[in-house]
Amino acid sequence: VVVAPDWLRARMGLKARSKVVHLVCLHFADGVAFQLEDRWINASALPQAVEQDFSAAGPNEWLVATVPFSEVEVSFLAQAADALMVAHLDHALGDPVFCVERATWWQNAAVTLVTLAHRRGYRMTTRY
Repeated sequence: VVVAPDWLRARMGLKARSKVVHLVCLHFADGVAFQLEDRWINASALPQAVEQDFSAAGPNEWLVATVPFSEVEVSFLAQAADALMVAHLDHALGDPVFCVERATWWQNAAVTLVTLAHRRGYRMTTRY
């Protein structure tokens, strides 16, 4: 639990000195890390997140079961690999990494902002 950094306050419309829960999670498939989750949860909107044990159920599953959303923003981007991505996703520093960023709000209150960085070769397909 930390005070929200300035960039996060500006991005999510949080008040000065807002507390947030910051989580970094690694997701695996077939024993290989494929996704690095960097998540911020607004502790004012969800004070129970401060004491929540995310070892049994990840933050996304917990959030979906705990609070609805009234607004969602999703961005797809290439981001330069940082040290954490290099350590866990087998990228070289500065490599372009496919990322999905998702922000959610409930009735104008910021709930969460998450960036999901993916291992090289990850593919996302949708069909309508």
